[in-house]
Amino acid sequence: MIDKRTLEFILADQQEEMENKEHEMLCHRKEETLVDMNSTQAQVVIGVRRSGKSTLCYQALQNTDVKYAYVDFDDERLAGLQADQLNDVLETLYKICGDFTCLFLDEIQNVEGWHLFVNRMLRKKMHVIVTGSNAKLLSGELATHLSGRNKEIPLYPFSFREYCVMKQVDTDRKTTKAEAFRRTAFDDYMRQGGFPELLSISDNKTYVKTLVDNILKRDIEQRYKIAYKAAFERLAHHLLNISPTIVVPKTLAEVFHFKSEHTAKNYVEHLKQAYLLIGVEKYSQKSKVRAVQEKVYAVDVAMMSQRDNAFAGDNLGHRLETIVLIHLVRKCKMDDLDVYYLNERYGECDFVVCKGNIVIQAIQVSYDIVAEKTRKREIGGLLLAARQTGCTNLLLLTDHESATIEEDGRQIKVQPVYEWCLDLGI
Repeated sequence: MIDKRTLEFILADQQEEMENKEHEMLCHRKEETLVDMNSTQAQVVIGVRRSGKSTLCYQALQNTDVKYAYVDFDDERLAGLQADQLNDVLETLYKICGDFTCLFLDEIQNVEGWHLFVNRMLRKKMHVIVTGSNAKLLSGELATHLSGRNKEIPLYPFSFREYCVMKQVDTDRKTTKAEAFRRTAFDDYMRQGGFPELLSISDNKTYVKTLVDNILKRDIEQRYKIAYKAAFERLAHHLLNISPTIVVPKTLAEVFHFKSEHTAKNYVEHLKQAYLLIGVEKYSQKSKVRAVQEKVYAVDVAMMSQRDNAFAGDNLGHRLETIVLIHLVRKCKMDDLDVYYLNERYGECDFVVCKGNIVIQAIQVSYDIVAEKTRKREIGGLLLAARQTGCTNLLLLTDHESATIEEDGRQIKVQPVYEWCLDLGI
């Protein structure tokens, strides 16, 4: 039990920390526009740890004249806080901040029973912004207890455009010098990834290792009472090492000696719910086909190698594909689209983008297409997607090549990934 005097010191410290953001260099992100401070719904910003959720909410609030109070439940001094103390938190916030009309609750899933408090605040017409890093704990409890009175806003690490903004790299000027600087920035981004704090620290490996450990131990093992912790952690690192990869629960169960495929499947689901992995379903008109053979990607390229015993090389092709997927997922969330992969016995296409049941674009990703075998395979995958789906918008993304290819009566655009990322506008 935390006494009110101690609570006041903690919350005053947190309020001061949030106010200090005014003096930091921050990057505006497209998702800010999705936070609706006029809504009676709880605004729920969800995503992997350290992706910038609290900064996004701060900036959205700065765009309004809303008076708000802030609590960070990821503060170790608030560990063990119980739901029945949330009213003490509210009382203390009124004492520190005066009157306010919005509650900003950071990593709220750390308090069991939090949803009842949020529901009560909404009934009292309080605007509520919530952040969290576990999809099931947030989405499941919100859906059950708030009866649709919530709006979910997913957030991922920096896009390449946002990375350039923070590195002060020009993204628009069409000069040789500007193009060279963008090219260099993308090479760094492909190795370093998009976690905001990685831009200002030098020991990337320790940062990523600690982040992954926190996600595995705090966000998953503690919450889901994982029985086989060591095996679960080996599974997590294995999937990060080999991503992108198609998940086969039977094989994972055999490799890690789980009692059943069901255990392996649940563990993979936990990794997705904590946003360590992103899942992409197989393209098919049949729902039962889409429900199996899911392909998983690391949530950021930093996770692919910046860990102990990752035993990873450059994996440039896989890194490019992962960057494309992360950008596609963000764009699709903004534009209400879906992304799948296409895989048949006689070929595959990395991504097909759908609006409803209509495929509007097919995308292949290859580091380069210099080798004739590689060129033939990548073009063949796009032609397969065109035949299977009727899509005519065919795109081949590479590290550096630009061209237009005519093949089998169809036109294929070839474009560098870094240029495509900037064109997306996210």
